[in-house]
Amino acid sequence: MHGTILQAFHWYMRGNGYLWPHLRDEAKHLKEIGFTSIWLPPAYKGIDGSNSIGYDIYDLYDLGEFDQKGSVATRYGTKEQYMECVQALQNEGLRVMVDIVLNHKAGGDEVEKIKVVQVNPDNRNKVISVPMEIEAHTKFTFPGRNKKYSAFIWDYQCFTGVDNVGQDGENIYKILNGNGELWQDVVGNEKGNYDFLMFDDIDYRNPAVREEVIKWGQWYYDQLHFDAVRLDAVKHMPPDFIVEWVQKIRAHAGKDIFAVAEYWAPGFLDLLQDYIKATNGTMAMFDCSLQSNFHYASKQSNQYDMREIFNQTLVQANPELAVTVVSNHDTQPLQALESVVEAWFKPLAYALILLRVDGYPSVFYPDLYGASYKDKGHDGNEYEIWLPKINELENLLMARRLYAYGHQRDYLDHHNCIGFTREGDDTHTGCAVIMSNGAEGFKKMETGTRYSGKTFYDLLGHRQETVHIDEHGFAEFHCNAGSVSVWIEKTG
Repeated sequence: MHGTILQAFHWYMRGNGYLWPHLRDEAKHLKEIGFTSIWLPPAYKGIDGSNSIGYDIYDLYDLGEFDQKGSVATRYGTKEQYMECVQALQNEGLRVMVDIVLNHKAGGDEVEKIKVVQVNPDNRNKVISVPMEIEAHTKFTFPGRNKKYSAFIWDYQCFTGVDNVGQDGENIYKILNGNGELWQDVVGNEKGNYDFLMFDDIDYRNPAVREEVIKWGQWYYDQLHFDAVRLDAVKHMPPDFIVEWVQKIRAHAGKDIFAVAEYWAPGFLDLLQDYIKATNGTMAMFDCSLQSNFHYASKQSNQYDMREIFNQTLVQANPELAVTVVSNHDTQPLQALESVVEAWFKPLAYALILLRVDGYPSVFYPDLYGASYKDKGHDGNEYEIWLPKINELENLLMARRLYAYGHQRDYLDHHNCIGFTREGDDTHTGCAVIMSNGAEGFKKMETGTRYSGKTFYDLLGHRQETVHIDEHGFAEFHCNAGSVSVWIEKTG
């Protein structure tokens, strides 16, 4: 696969229906600069209506069509604008990836009296109360939709647990709904059992729930004919249901819908591999460990050993199933999984995911367009954040589209300065990539004898000299301090 994903949003994306028309109008440009797939945010109505980012799901069937939670439109626009956006992207030959959020629901329409036990939030298998009766918003009737598309009513029997009941803050309650005090089986033993994440946690042991959510997925495909799915928070759901859902959607669509799962466990490659095993390789996964390595490399500067940049990463262990990222909406500053890659290191990181053989790279919207926003940090103080666009990014995308082909030779052999070359193929000339997280660097690397006598220059413009390839296909390539250079053949 030689595709490139754009995550076309971030956590603080402008609201008031900006995104769908914006992406519709940008479709041609995104295709021209090298993207092949566009990852769109959750398009359904959330608990805060037009203010919701999309992960606090209220009604999966409301794509900005019904007057619910204070608005008709979602944060990103109306259903009509959404469908126009998708059509415009697909008309340019771009694959549309939709964000699928199936772990929980929020903002129930009616209160139910339910029997629960309270559990320890650090060990959800440990019950810390006697059985009790509480009131919780666990009944969803969607009066604004009035049974259009589906008459299914969600009640407490559809959920495993709830949180934030009354004024209890972060308390977690296991619903006693016939499954006793047991959570669903998930991969990993974080927090004892990490089935419960937030809001009203969906119980896929209920056959009616499984049937409804699969039916919804098929309906959603019929609305948009999407090409790929990003599966949110799979760490907190039974893997057997995720496999069933993906397979049923693929069968309904009659095509191999690409699927990538978000199981965020940086530094725990074994858990990613366990999930791949549990799901029989049905889907790709985001390489959170590589993203974490980028984070630490950017923070430690020249103290970070660049020879270890791919250690314990999915792209190294299972490259066929690795979707590689530098940043995403969860890792951006002030978010729950904050794992910031400093701006100076991002060109290096993007060169490592865009120009190498392995991995399916995903580019983050603020790195292409820039972004600014204000929010409270984890300490309760308000911060103003500015994320600059990465000036080298479009040229790196060009290099991926035109030069990052063929045999790869690695020179990952120095604490600060590493490089690699791509020899090219029958229709593409190759490139030589060198970077340093310390002082100015240089490295003798082989490009292949096909380039003997040729002259190379730095596509990124960081180095002004040219490089001559010797008769054996070797040359000495340079890069600036804390920088990356991409050397390509000079023609014409």
